[in-house]
Amino acid sequence: MEFRPCIDIHNGKVKQIVGSTLKDAGDLAQENFVSEKDAAFYAKLYREYGLKGGHVILLNKEGSPFFEETKKQALSALWEYPGGLMIGGGITDENASEYLDAGASHVIVTSYLFEDGALSFEKMQKLATAAGREHVVFDLSCKRFEDGYHIMSNRWQTKTDAVLNANLLKDLEKYCDEYLIHAVDVEGNAKGIETNLVESLASYDGSAITYAGGVHSLEDIRLLGRIGQGRIHVTVGSALDLFGGNLSFHEICKIVSGQDGI
Repeated sequence: MEFRPCIDIHNGKVKQIVGSTLKDAGDLAQENFVSEKDAAFYAKLYREYGLKGGHVILLNKEGSPFFEETKKQALSALWEYPGGLMIGGGITDENASEYLDAGASHVIVTSYLFEDGALSFEKMQKLATAAGREHVVFDLSCKRFEDGYHIMSNRWQTKTDAVLNANLLKDLEKYCDEYLIHAVDVEGNAKGIETNLVESLASYDGSAITYAGGVHSLEDIRLLGRIGQGRIHVTVGSALDLFGGNLSFHEICKIVSGQDGI
């Protein structure tokens, strides 16, 4: 189990938001926290702690009035910690190399993977060819429905036909190196992890998975470690003391390093 920290950037600021409230129109979102520090500050902190695989996420769509400032912040983080961070937000086969050349270890891809509400294996292959499979992370953020956890696209606003399960993850391995799984129903709420989803993910034994959503206590992290059998990594947002929450960054680092057990 590893701690994968985050740097979410919206309207040129490092923020924590309620993911399901993010709207392209007007660049609006419900904010949990807006930092006075820039993205490079957090990248330097993660580098000093030796934390690799952190997620830099651009939350503004390309073409929005705030996109260039958000991108500037993201690039500053990559330059501060080359090889230590992943980047996501509007990634395609055409721009992936720009971010990899800027220092990202991986690109995190979401909506690009879909066409007309269905996974596009043609797009996946194009991306793997352009960036190299070993540099690609699929963000398969999902929301619970009666028939299972459906993957969401378009900034978590559009339900796709793809249902997340171990068989799907196995099918996609040839196109990516890791998975980032956001539990959309609890993302940004800091009220506990989506245990049913974690149990489902634990049945998959393949590429690395990082879970995001609802973590609000050290017990949540220990629970994730137990259910995930130590194979599922964790990222923490709104609950973290770095972002105005009560969950200690230092204590999380101790737990995942084995100093405090799981």
